[in-house]
Amino acid sequence: MPAFITDNFLLESDEAQRLFHEYAKDQPIIDYHCHLPPDQIAENHQFADLAEAWLAGDHYKWRAMRSNGIAERFCTGDASAREKFDAYAATVPKCLRNPLYHWTHLELRRPFGIDDVLLGPDTADQVWERSNALLAQPEFTTQGILAQMQVEVVCTTDDPCDSLEYHIAHAKQPGATRMLPTWRPDKALAVHNPQQWNAYLDTLSELTGRTVDCWDDFIAALDQRHQFFHDVGCRLSDRGLERCHAASFSANQIASIFRNARAGKAPNADELEQFKSALLLEFGRMDHARGWTMQLHLGAMRNNNTRLFKALGPDTGFDSIGDYSQGQALSRFLDSLDQTDQLPRTILYNLNPADNELMGTMIGNFQDGSIPGKMQFGSGWWFLDQWDGMSKQIEALSNLGLLSRFVGMLTDSRSFLSYTRHEYFRRLLCNILGNDMVRGAVPRDFDLVGGMVSDISYRNAKNYFGF
Repeated sequence: MPAFITDNFLLESDEAQRLFHEYAKDQPIIDYHCHLPPDQIAENHQFADLAEAWLAGDHYKWRAMRSNGIAERFCTGDASAREKFDAYAATVPKCLRNPLYHWTHLELRRPFGIDDVLLGPDTADQVWERSNALLAQPEFTTQGILAQMQVEVVCTTDDPCDSLEYHIAHAKQPGATRMLPTWRPDKALAVHNPQQWNAYLDTLSELTGRTVDCWDDFIAALDQRHQFFHDVGCRLSDRGLERCHAASFSANQIASIFRNARAGKAPNADELEQFKSALLLEFGRMDHARGWTMQLHLGAMRNNNTRLFKALGPDTGFDSIGDYSQGQALSRFLDSLDQTDQLPRTILYNLNPADNELMGTMIGNFQDGSIPGKMQFGSGWWFLDQWDGMSKQIEALSNLGLLSRFVGMLTDSRSFLSYTRHEYFRRLLCNILGNDMVRGAVPRDFDLVGGMVSDISYRNAKNYFGF
């Protein structure tokens, strides 16, 4: 069978092909936001088989399998590795026009070199055997895959109470892909559940050697962990929020809300809004003080299926695009930091595509000339990191900001095989710009346009994050 994923896959013009092959394809990768397990990187984990490498933790695939009538035991349950792989192989032919069809075959092509078959029930045996034979080789450990995919830096997602022991150990390995932590303090915001929140604060207290009995103690302990992350090499933070929070509050109100929550009393809706607003500002100030980049992931409606959330827990494929109002609170939050000149470099990600133009214009409000592209409209995220979603993000950014200063793609993935998402994004970018050349919308100047492609693929991120 002729290859489906060819060298010129999705590149519709000679111009697009030249842009991709000469300016994008061979650029290294800076994966500045992902969910890869740090222990698997540090310990150079060798996968037992393709099911472990490909299906474990991948809620994109699980959603498709469920839609195809596959029972849960073949997704997250006790079915064998081969049974789970066969269930996915049976699903893939039904994924035509879903991004999984492209991603699956891109990932088989790189790093496995399998481009002469389409995955389905009739080819499952040979794909399984060929992939597993490679996964047993040293070049296909976690670090081997990162090296094959030219990953220069990978930034994991880590709680302030994480020990970062694997980052510290990995940093001592010469020649390995650089792995840095990312500060993700969402649990510190979860005061709506006082029992879990207080247990978290007890852990924070133990780690820092501080009492955490008042608001000032709380902020001091978090700032201590922020400094620890910085010392280990962290240069980015992240928040996963339905929407931003920017309520008015007084110091006395926040102190009272903290005391009550520490005593086990949940805040009411207004108090919760005030508490989260105060804490988000403190986090922003910490990021600014240490020269970090702040990421805000906005708009996910999580854990919609109560029955399966109770059975399986979070991040198992039961989240949706939310229709939250984003603009006013986000503006107030960014403005509050900007008024005191404490607004850090910031990347805004929206999950609802209806917010594309909002984000594209919001970043322009707070560009201050201190660095190019200080405020970033992040790449299509989660449900939007596919051809249509990424195209619309690029169009909105192009129309309302400077595409040339964009820091580009990230995996946002739990799978080491997801690095072809960078290739997918680069093909899309080159196709858009190549087609612009064809119709005369941009100059047919390969040094000019190709230089921008290389910047967006690699150089902008390297310069922006200071790696």
